Amino acid sequence: MRLPVRFAPILFSALLSAVMVCIVSAFVLIVAQGVHPGLPAQWLKSCLITWPIAFPTVAVVAPWVRGLVGRMTA
Repeated sequence: MRLPVRFAPILFSALLSAVMVCIVSAFVLIVAQGVHPGLPAQWLKSCLITWPIAFPTVAVVAPWVRGLVGRMTA
């Protein structure tokens, strides 16, 4: 399935924020608590709680960061 190109910024924000939330929450939980039997459930809960914050943050901040990088590298 292909989406229209106009949805690219939203899809980018959704995917990037989901990947980052999954990786960072797993890292933080493992460092703080170690690997334990309840980790997968706790990790999933952490992802579900934090992704709604990360997604709009990436959607708002990414264009600004792209512009900043463009000015720094031009």
